[in-house]
Amino acid sequence: MTSRRYLPALVFLFVGSGCAALIYEIVWFQLLQLVIGSSSISLGILLGTFMGGMCLGSLLLPRAISSRQHPLRVYASLEGGIGVLGLLILFGMPLIGGLYTAWAGDGLASVFIRAIVAGICLLPPTILMGATLPAISRWVKATPEGVSWLGFFYGGNIVGGVAGSLAAGFYLLRVYDVNIATFVAVVLNVLVASAAYLVAGKAEYDDVSVAQDSRPATGAAVSSPQGLRHGNGSVYLTIALSGMTALASEVVWTRLLSLHFGATVYTFALILSVFLVGLGVGSTVASMVARDQMAARRALGWCQLLLCAAVAWAAYQLTESLTYWPINPSISTSPWYTFQLDMVRCLWVVLPGAILWGASFPLALAAVASSDQDAARLAGGVYAANTVGAIVGSLATSFVLIPWIGSSHAEQVIIIASALSSLLMLEPALSARNPEPRTQNLEPATRNPLPATRTSWSLSGTIVLAAAMVSAGLLARSVHELPGLLVAYGRYAATRIGQADIIYVGEGLNATVAVSELSNGVRNYHNAGKVQASSEPQDMRLQRMLGHMTTLIPRQTKKVLVIGCGAGVTAGAVSVDPALEHETIAEIEPLVPKVVSTYFSEHNFDVVRNPKVHVRIDDARHFVETTGEKFDAITSDPLDPWVKGAAMLYTEEFFRMAKSHLNSGGVMTLFVQLYESNEEAVKSEIATFLDVFPNGVVWGNTSEGKGYDLVLLGPVDRITIDVDAIDAKLKRPEYAPVARSLREIGMTSAIDLFSTYAGRRPDLEPWLRDAQINHDKNLRLQYLAGLGLNLYQADVIYADMLKYVSKSPDDLFTGSEQTKQTLLAAIRNAPGR
Repeated sequence: MTSRRYLPALVFLFVGSGCAALIYEIVWFQLLQLVIGSSSISLGILLGTFMGGMCLGSLLLPRAISSRQHPLRVYASLEGGIGVLGLLILFGMPLIGGLYTAWAGDGLASVFIRAIVAGICLLPPTILMGATLPAISRWVKATPEGVSWLGFFYGGNIVGGVAGSLAAGFYLLRVYDVNIATFVAVVLNVLVASAAYLVAGKAEYDDVSVAQDSRPATGAAVSSPQGLRHGNGSVYLTIALSGMTALASEVVWTRLLSLHFGATVYTFALILSVFLVGLGVGSTVASMVARDQMAARRALGWCQLLLCAAVAWAAYQLTESLTYWPINPSISTSPWYTFQLDMVRCLWVVLPGAILWGASFPLALAAVASSDQDAARLAGGVYAANTVGAIVGSLATSFVLIPWIGSSHAEQVIIIASALSSLLMLEPALSARNPEPRTQNLEPATRNPLPATRTSWSLSGTIVLAAAMVSAGLLARSVHELPGLLVAYGRYAATRIGQADIIYVGEGLNATVAVSELSNGVRNYHNAGKVQASSEPQDMRLQRMLGHMTTLIPRQTKKVLVIGCGAGVTAGAVSVDPALEHETIAEIEPLVPKVVSTYFSEHNFDVVRNPKVHVRIDDARHFVETTGEKFDAITSDPLDPWVKGAAMLYTEEFFRMAKSHLNSGGVMTLFVQLYESNEEAVKSEIATFLDVFPNGVVWGNTSEGKGYDLVLLGPVDRITIDVDAIDAKLKRPEYAPVARSLREIGMTSAIDLFSTYAGRRPDLEPWLRDAQINHDKNLRLQYLAGLGLNLYQADVIYADMLKYVSKSPDDLFTGSEQTKQTLLAAIRNAPGR
């Protein structure tokens, strides 16, 4: 008999196991996105591989490991193996990344190679992770009590997952790096494995296979035809649909909640944690009540039906309610207060559905359990079905439903799928079932272990089911379209009501974008729930500065790479330079070039249709890492560094990678925002850039006489800027479009352009002394910037920085003495000083 007194201890082991697993998941996804990119294709491959490994592990263990092995020793070995593989992935990633870069290509070949890399890294450890629940399930029998303990183990694993998600997102990766986070996870694996070995030495284990092997197989086995006749097949299909709707909803909700809260790493950790909390609560409650097979099937059906209401509730809150809550995040005195508010709003939206999905798993276990089964096959089969559904739901929603029909219609599909899955369980349960007499002349070994039944039509059951399906249909119809105000202004939507006309909204593979127009004719391009570019004077000034400095300062600019399309103004400023022969725009979201070409063509010189311009739809880091091309200049204007994943374009390793793709005499320019940021994040961006480009120059852009944002210019070699030569160039006929572009932003000469000088490394070193360098292994910037996204301290940051810039840049500029003196005077009298 199983040593029951040790069962509660196993719950705590699963808590540790789940905590380690979520830390690994976050770390591995971060490491692999650096290698294969963070586009939707890469993320889909990573998620599919991760969950596919879990599915394989749950199916393979009962077939690969004999039930005669003590389950706790098997479980301990699995945990130890996960720890070893975690270390191998951490230290082997540079080798894997190098091999990938050497073989990566375009199109289907690239997708295939990405999948191979993800499989090499993720399949071995995730197979072991997926095998842990089936392994330990052999220590309990497939009885109602045993199945309830499986539900508790599952719930404990989820509780650990919550702790791991919060620990990784809010502490380990914010304060330390992927190395420390991995070491913490490995220590947890070692502790769990050691405890499991210790308990295995004291706890008895009865091999249920001995009893099974001593008699002929009966129809109670899950895989038998008789088992399917009892409805087990419909249970597996139901739990698969449950997994599908769960992950589909998580994809939609994460996307929409990131608009409400800001798409920071903290937001993603928060949403994942709340979702896991709901799963844990639901699985624990269901484990306490799941004691009868038929009752479990009815409860599973009602859970799926109630999910229709939960999804409709979430849809209403996300589109009709939360958008208009009277909240202004900028008035908060601390980001931690905002996180508390976000936690409450996330619980309000996500928790009802997550609880019901969490309850579905133990109910499905109880619905197919019979005492003469191998508990490992029982747990593995149900877990695998749920995971397969989850893979289908996440990939189909990300790649098909949202880009094709939008998030609101995707939620309608989820409601309908939940209703259909409930029908699978409730239709037999609500039918009138009469026992058939047993056949007396059968041998005992071949008799059906459960009383056979015949089903007859039930009027009351039909009425209930019809009413339930009609209600589900009405709930699906109640889902409203995604409001353009939310897409445009995100967390500030309630404060922007009536301020602009939203003239375009689009949901793409990687982002949700919008275009708005103000009453004065100003157009704004919105991404990640905020204005990313516009035709406002201060924004046009920055975007044109970024583009024209990229082409005017280097010795030659025949070939230029633009990172991030946005409104296309920077790319357009590059394109009008007559020396340019080939311009490549690397843009991750396919919608953006289409939107730009339609709505901002008069501001960006119709850049997307320019025959010299070629748009590459790819994660910019992945493009730079895998291309064999070299450029005369690279300009980068990515999303805000607080947006999850954007910090990968601000690391020292990425800047070195970009520098290696520059020709001699080439330059890299970078946009650095001062608004919606904090001093720590700005220092990190500048210090990291200047570490790679020690001869770099900082240029300032002001609004109303105060600091607004910056342009960083990093030359491959030491440079001097010939102001007279550039002024003469701007007067040549072929440069008329460039000169006109500069005049439109108030710059009538090269002196106006270069009077924005705001410092170099020798000047700023004292200010940057405490700056944290942003590396691939820590992505420190996204954690620093994530604490400042609701701040408006641009003027304070700029003024503080300029206190350290007192030396005249005599050696930076050349020209006539009069030109130099005029320029230096303009620099001293520039706005913001």
